[in-house]
Amino acid sequence: MRKLRNPYTRLKDYCCFGCSPDNADGLNMEFYEDGDEIYSEWEPKQQFQGYTNVLHGGIQSALIDEIAYWVVLIKLKTGAVTTRLDVQLKKPVYMNKGKIKLRAHLVGVNRMIAHIAVTLFDSDDKLCAKANVYYFTFSLEDSIKNLNFPEDYSSFFEN
Repeated sequence: MRKLRNPYTRLKDYCCFGCSPDNADGLNMEFYEDGDEIYSEWEPKQQFQGYTNVLHGGIQSALIDEIAYWVVLIKLKTGAVTTRLDVQLKKPVYMNKGKIKLRAHLVGVNRMIAHIAVTLFDSDDKLCAKANVYYFTFSLEDSIKNLNFPEDYSSFFEN
């Protein structure tokens, strides 16, 4: 498993809700490449609860959308926008049980639409949510020009 670097942190005014480490109100997610999958561990923060001690479903969806996008970045080497997010919330994610784990992988690409499958597990490795996420992908040229995709793909990796 290798840690991924976020090259977007070099951009002025970068403040992604999902993955900016400098967004005090954000999720501050970090990612790892693990074979065909992208992996993330995330510690729930109290401001993201719905019911007392339960992670809000909208935050679960945001976590799922963010890790799925990183699959596009790393596995397809381009940028994209979310077109559909189908999330099944199966069990509550309790805030006081420690880090949750997310895994995502590319299912396939049909024309310009990438299909990503995501699973979200609690700290006891119980499946709490699963999703199918779809992205409209852009050409590498358009991604570099309009979405700040790094010209040097190796900037996503520590070494």
